Amino acid sequence: MEKSNFVDQIRIFCRSGHGGAGSKHFMRTKYNPQAGPDGGDGGRGGHIILKGNKNLWTLLHLRYFKNVLAENGEGGSGNNCTGKTGKDITIEVPLGTIAFNEETKEKEAEIMEDGQEVIWIKGGRGGLGNANFATATNQVPEYAQPGEPGQEAWKVLELKVLADVGLVGFPNAGKSTLLSAVTAAKPRIADYAFTTINPNLGMVAYRDNKSFCIADLPGIIEGAAEGKGLGHRFLRHIERNPVLLFLIPADSKDHRKEFDILVNELEQYNPELLHKEFIIAVSKSDMLDDELKTAISKELPTDIPHLFISSLTHKGLVELKDILWQTLNKKLINK
Repeated sequence: MEKSNFVDQIRIFCRSGHGGAGSKHFMRTKYNPQAGPDGGDGGRGGHIILKGNKNLWTLLHLRYFKNVLAENGEGGSGNNCTGKTGKDITIEVPLGTIAFNEETKEKEAEIMEDGQEVIWIKGGRGGLGNANFATATNQVPEYAQPGEPGQEAWKVLELKVLADVGLVGFPNAGKSTLLSAVTAAKPRIADYAFTTINPNLGMVAYRDNKSFCIADLPGIIEGAAEGKGLGHRFLRHIERNPVLLFLIPADSKDHRKEFDILVNELEQYNPELLHKEFIIAVSKSDMLDDELKTAISKELPTDIPHLFISSLTHKGLVELKDILWQTLNKKLINK
């Protein structure tokens, strides 16, 4: 079986560095053998840091990076010398990555910008040396602090694709063909369901050197919200797309029912998805005459813009780009 180069979820074991112990040391000089405490502090344990990298689009590079162990801090020493800080580990991830604790399911970090750095797991603090505990009544403290232990747990990194427009439709609706027609992307295209099993991204060149990103996502089937088909693996990727383009093939037996099923699956998964901008494109419309187009138009919702396109003949693709750009920039245009 062919292995995919697109990896959108990784489970890794992480442990930040332990803090170094503070030193219990007393200064000894030639003329003052009891010069007092001079134990230095221990060094901080290494952090585990997440950093956004716009040149990454998958978590594939972390597939074999299963154990992330940061360096421990060194112990303090005499003469008030602080121990060396443990070396931090920086994990570069694509934009749109979310970090979870596997056990609690709590979201711990989210990377949305190139170069953004988040201290994901803090290293343990170094212990204080005995010099910190000297007082007028206790001038020779015989104790120092141990360093704090690092944190360890199984963690999950999950990628949600960042794109301006998400293509939504049943398997074999023509999403991959449309992506290849309006962008330079070359997704796999074949006449069977689930040709696309991973998201494909492409940049659409628009007028005056403008552009926007469109994502061809694996097709929905009825019951996807409960995990059928590619289920949640697909649905989580559309949470970040401000505009959803519903692709319904012209040869569908019931265009309105197909649209309603798609919307219902989105609602079952996350009702907030219904607040996004919707556009309907009827694909494979080169086989339709004006009478059939009118009949299909009457089936579709009146409050959602729709248009007829053909990726094969490129009919309606210029108009599609226009309406997508206008929808993406609606707020700017209205100002």
